Amino acid sequence: MPLPLIYFFRHGQTDWNAEQRFQGQRDIPLNETGRTQAAANGRTLASLLDDPLEFDFVSSPLSRTRQTMEIVRAELGLPQADYKLEPRIIEIDFGDWEGQTIAELGAHRSHELHQRAADKWNYIPAGGENYAVVHDRVVGWLNTVQRRSVVSCHGGILRSLMHHLVGLSQEEASMVNIPQDRIFRVDGTEAAWL
Repeated sequence: MPLPLIYFFRHGQTDWNAEQRFQGQRDIPLNETGRTQAAANGRTLASLLDDPLEFDFVSSPLSRTRQTMEIVRAELGLPQADYKLEPRIIEIDFGDWEGQTIAELGAHRSHELHQRAADKWNYIPAGGENYAVVHDRVVGWLNTVQRRSVVSCHGGILRSLMHHLVGLSQEEASMVNIPQDRIFRVDGTEAAWL
């Protein structure tokens, strides 16, 4: 059965995004740029959705995705807190790497960075998970979606979806840049950035 229409967006920017820190499942809030990005995505959705009440609204449980969803819903003229939380679309867990930059890791864990570079999709940082695990849980959730939906999620989730829905190789999907100021539209078997 083809997927219903789904609009995905990555949460807006956080200070850790701006500092290029591995964020993973750490609960970092939006910064001002992120709030502006979320509002812009909300206005874009307002121009696309004839009746927002015909959509389910779903968010990762982390605060940055919830804040993004609440700003989007405000732009749509909807009650901010009326949406579902879905733990299967939480960001990839970077384990011991969370809170560090590539430069900081390179200073004392460069061998781990080299291992990850050789197979980014399957590499697991200590205490974390890889894109293969994320892909399985995200697809497990996606297979349950029956209604048109608006989804606030993360870069790792969208990379997994790019592999699953667009057919990018694991290597390509793990490297693709996921913008915080655009919407990814999936309708049946077609998917594209707006």
